[in-house]
Amino acid sequence: MKVSGKVFKYGDNIDTDVIIPARYLTSADPEHLKEHCMEDIDISFKDRVKPGDIMVAGKNFGCGSSREHAPVAIKASGISLVIADDFARIFYRNSINVGLPILECPEAAQKINDGDEIEADFDTGIITDKTTGESFASKPFPEFIKNIMANGGLVGYTESELKD
Repeated sequence: MKVSGKVFKYGDNIDTDVIIPARYLTSADPEHLKEHCMEDIDISFKDRVKPGDIMVAGKNFGCGSSREHAPVAIKASGISLVIADDFARIFYRNSINVGLPILECPEAAQKINDGDEIEADFDTGIITDKTTGESFASKPFPEFIKNIMANGGLVGYTESELKD
């Protein structure tokens, strides 16, 4: 599976309270959460993001509280992939649980710029910056994670497994 889109780039230590500020956690509804995703550091994000776009960040993305609201807000906003130098472990697992694709790739996180057009192949782990022509290698998803993603997250995966 491949995704491609325009990059929204952020720095290091983007915590879950920046991704979705706590004052908006009155609902777990993805439609509500997407309206406030990233607004404390990028007020125009919700108006500029398009389905398929890609978020790129530095180190320790998703640090802070362990709530699933953060990856849900990102996914609901239309982001098809988050690439970072590395992720906070709980955010990493929550992303898989809700079906938000994430890739760790320090070189890509450093060299890809805001506004670049990139493509990522989940089967090979290759990230290509179509703007600069550079390619970066990340670890491809293991088969079981690809199956979770294909089913929209852990709940959808479990439901599909129970039907078999």
